[in-house]
Amino acid sequence: MRHLKAHRKLGRPTEHRISMLRNLATSLVNSREDRIVTTLPKAKELRPFIEKAITLSRRAASLDGNGAEIQSVHLRRQAAGYFHAGNFQRATTTRRGQIPPPRTAGVAALKRLFDELGERYKDRPGGYTRIIKMGRRAGDGAELAIIEFVDNAREKEAQSAARKKTTKGSSKKKSAETKTADSETAETKDNE
Repeated sequence: MRHLKAHRKLGRPTEHRISMLRNLATSLVNSREDRIVTTLPKAKELRPFIEKAITLSRRAASLDGNGAEIQSVHLRRQAAGYFHAGNFQRATTTRRGQIPPPRTAGVAALKRLFDELGERYKDRPGGYTRIIKMGRRAGDGAELAIIEFVDNAREKEAQSAARKKTTKGSSKKKSAETKTADSETAETKDNE
Protein backbone atom coordinates (compact mmCIF):
# COMPACT_ATOMS: atom_id res chain seq x y z
CA MET A 1 0.00 0.00 0.00
CA ARG A 2 1.17 3.52 -0.81
CA HIS A 3 -0.32 5.27 2.19
CA LEU A 4 1.51 8.43 3.33
CA LYS A 5 3.87 8.37 0.33
CA ALA A 6 2.60 11.52 -1.40
CA HIS A 7 5.30 14.06 -0.50
CA ARG A 8 8.86 14.28 0.72
CA LYS A 9 9.06 14.71 4.47
CA LEU A 10 12.34 16.68 4.27
CA GLY A 11 13.28 15.56 7.78
CA ARG A 12 10.79 17.91 9.42
CA PRO A 13 7.49 17.61 11.26
CA THR A 14 4.37 18.67 9.35
CA GLU A 15 4.04 22.17 10.80
CA HIS A 16 7.69 22.96 10.21
CA ARG A 17 7.55 21.60 6.65
CA ILE A 18 4.46 23.65 5.74
CA SER A 19 6.00 26.77 7.28
CA MET A 20 9.20 26.21 5.31
CA LEU A 21 7.27 25.80 2.04
CA ARG A 22 5.37 29.02 2.76
CA ASN A 23 8.65 30.83 3.38
CA LEU A 24 10.14 29.47 0.15
CA ALA A 25 7.00 30.43 -1.80
CA THR A 26 7.11 33.94 -0.34
CA SER A 27 10.80 34.28 -1.22
CA LEU A 28 10.22 33.08 -4.78
CA VAL A 29 7.30 35.41 -5.45
CA ASN A 30 9.03 38.43 -3.87
CA SER A 31 12.44 37.85 -5.50
CA ARG A 32 13.55 40.48 -8.00
CA GLU A 33 15.07 37.95 -10.39
CA ASP A 34 12.05 35.59 -10.19
CA ARG A 35 14.35 32.80 -8.93
CA ILE A 36 15.76 31.37 -5.72
CA VAL A 37 18.51 28.86 -4.97
CA THR A 38 17.64 25.97 -2.65
CA THR A 39 18.26 22.24 -2.38
CA LEU A 40 16.82 19.97 -5.04
CA PRO A 41 14.29 18.11 -2.82
CA LYS A 42 12.97 21.43 -1.45
CA ALA A 43 12.64 22.80 -4.99
CA LYS A 44 10.76 19.68 -6.11
CA GLU A 45 8.35 20.07 -3.19
CA LEU A 46 7.94 23.80 -3.75
CA ARG A 47 6.98 23.43 -7.41
CA PRO A 48 3.44 21.98 -6.98
CA PHE A 49 2.93 24.14 -3.88
CA ILE A 50 3.53 27.44 -5.69
CA GLU A 51 1.87 26.36 -8.93
CA LYS A 52 -1.44 25.82 -7.13
CA ALA A 53 -1.27 29.38 -5.81
CA ILE A 54 -0.48 30.73 -9.29
CA THR A 55 -3.44 28.80 -10.70
CA LEU A 56 -5.71 30.57 -8.21
CA SER A 57 -4.37 33.97 -9.29
CA ARG A 58 -4.73 32.96 -12.93
CA ARG A 59 -8.36 32.09 -12.34
CA ALA A 60 -8.93 35.47 -10.68
CA ALA A 61 -7.30 37.27 -13.62
CA SER A 62 -9.62 35.58 -16.12
CA LEU A 63 -12.83 36.35 -14.21
CA ASP A 64 -15.45 38.61 -15.74
CA GLY A 65 -19.16 39.11 -15.48
CA ASN A 66 -21.59 38.97 -12.59
CA GLY A 67 -20.08 38.28 -9.16
CA ALA A 68 -16.49 38.49 -10.41
CA GLU A 69 -15.36 40.69 -7.51
CA ILE A 70 -16.75 38.31 -4.92
CA GLN A 71 -15.13 35.32 -6.61
CA SER A 72 -11.85 37.24 -6.88
CA VAL A 73 -11.84 37.97 -3.13
CA HIS A 74 -12.57 34.30 -2.46
CA LEU A 75 -9.65 33.19 -4.64
CA ARG A 76 -7.37 35.75 -2.99
CA ARG A 77 -8.27 34.39 0.44
CA GLN A 78 -7.65 30.84 -0.69
CA ALA A 79 -4.23 31.81 -2.08
CA ALA A 80 -3.36 33.56 1.19
CA GLY A 81 -3.09 30.08 2.73
CA TYR A 82 0.05 29.50 0.65
CA PHE A 83 1.87 32.40 2.34
CA HIS A 84 2.33 33.51 5.92
CA ALA A 85 -0.37 35.92 7.07
CA GLY A 86 0.21 39.61 7.72
CA ASN A 87 0.96 41.13 11.09
CA PHE A 88 -1.53 39.65 13.57
CA GLN A 89 -0.90 42.30 16.22
CA ARG A 90 -0.79 45.20 13.74
CA ALA A 91 -3.83 47.09 15.02
CA THR A 92 -3.33 46.43 18.72
CA THR A 93 0.37 47.32 18.95
CA THR A 94 0.10 50.79 17.45
CA ARG A 95 -0.52 53.70 19.75
CA ARG A 96 -1.55 57.16 18.85
CA GLY A 97 1.35 58.95 17.18
CA GLN A 98 3.33 55.76 16.49
CA ILE A 99 4.05 54.50 13.01
CA PRO A 100 2.48 51.08 12.45
CA PRO A 101 4.86 48.24 11.58
CA PRO A 102 5.18 47.48 7.87
CA ARG A 103 3.19 44.67 6.31
CA THR A 104 4.96 41.37 6.10
CA ALA A 105 6.44 39.76 3.00
CA GLY A 106 3.45 37.40 2.74
CA VAL A 107 1.09 40.32 2.08
CA ALA A 108 3.47 41.71 -0.54
CA ALA A 109 3.76 38.28 -2.15
CA LEU A 110 0.00 37.91 -2.34
CA LYS A 111 -0.30 41.35 -3.93
CA ARG A 112 2.37 40.55 -6.55
CA LEU A 113 0.85 37.13 -7.18
CA PHE A 114 -2.53 38.57 -8.11
CA ASP A 115 -1.42 41.83 -9.74
CA GLU A 116 1.53 40.68 -11.82
CA LEU A 117 1.88 36.89 -12.02
CA GLY A 118 -1.81 36.20 -12.56
CA GLU A 119 -1.77 38.50 -15.59
CA ARG A 120 1.53 37.08 -16.87
CA TYR A 121 0.27 33.48 -16.85
CA LYS A 122 -3.33 34.23 -17.80
CA ASP A 123 -3.12 32.20 -21.03
CA ARG A 124 -0.69 29.53 -19.82
CA PRO A 125 -2.39 26.26 -18.77
CA GLY A 126 0.34 25.20 -16.31
CA GLY A 127 4.07 24.78 -15.88
CA TYR A 128 4.83 28.18 -14.39
CA THR A 129 8.17 27.19 -12.83
CA ARG A 130 11.34 25.42 -13.90
CA ILE A 131 14.02 23.69 -11.85
CA ILE A 132 17.66 23.90 -12.93
CA LYS A 133 20.20 21.65 -11.20
CA MET A 134 23.39 23.40 -10.05
CA GLY A 135 25.55 20.59 -8.67
CA ARG A 136 26.56 19.88 -5.11
CA ARG A 137 27.15 22.30 -2.23
CA ALA A 138 30.71 22.42 -0.94
CA GLY A 139 29.87 22.19 2.77
CA ASP A 140 27.62 19.14 3.04
CA GLY A 141 27.34 17.83 -0.51
CA ALA A 142 23.63 18.62 -0.84
CA GLU A 143 22.33 18.93 -4.40
CA LEU A 144 21.47 22.55 -5.17
CA ALA A 145 18.90 23.75 -7.64
CA ILE A 146 17.48 27.00 -8.96
CA ILE A 147 13.71 27.25 -9.08
CA GLU A 148 12.47 30.09 -11.26
CA PHE A 149 9.37 31.38 -13.01
CA VAL A 150 9.22 30.83 -16.76
CA ASP A 151 8.68 33.81 -19.10
CA ASN A 152 10.49 36.16 -16.71
CA ALA A 153 11.89 39.55 -17.74
CA ARG A 154 15.48 38.29 -18.12
CA GLU A 155 14.32 35.52 -20.44
CA LYS A 156 12.25 37.91 -22.56
CA GLU A 157 15.21 40.30 -22.91
CA ALA A 158 17.41 37.44 -24.10
CA GLN A 159 14.80 36.41 -26.67
CA SER A 160 14.42 39.96 -27.98
CA ALA A 161 18.22 40.35 -28.17
CA ALA A 162 18.44 37.09 -30.13
CA ARG A 163 15.72 38.30 -32.50
CA LYS A 164 17.52 41.61 -33.02
CA LYS A 165 20.77 39.78 -33.67
CA THR A 166 19.18 37.51 -36.30
CA THR A 167 17.36 40.37 -38.01
CA LYS A 168 20.54 42.48 -37.95
CA GLY A 169 22.53 39.63 -39.48
CA SER A 170 19.93 38.99 -42.16
CA SER A 171 19.70 42.72 -42.99
CA LYS A 172 23.50 42.84 -43.36
CA LYS A 173 23.30 39.91 -45.76
CA LYS A 174 20.53 41.60 -47.72
CA SER A 175 22.39 44.91 -47.87
CA ALA A 176 25.57 43.09 -48.97
CA GLU A 177 23.61 41.28 -51.67
CA THR A 178 22.06 44.51 -52.93
CA LYS A 179 25.49 46.22 -52.95
CA THR A 180 26.99 43.41 -55.03
CA ALA A 181 24.01 43.48 -57.36
CA ASP A 182 24.35 47.27 -57.74
CA SER A 183 28.08 46.97 -58.44
CA GLU A 184 27.45 44.28 -61.04
CA THR A 185 24.88 46.41 -62.82
CA ALA A 186 27.29 49.38 -62.71
CA GLU A 187 30.06 47.23 -64.23
CA THR A 188 27.80 46.04 -67.04
CA LYS A 189 26.83 49.65 -67.80
CA ASP A 190 30.52 50.67 -67.86
CA ASN A 191 31.33 47.83 -70.25
CA GLU A 192 28.62 48.85 -72.70
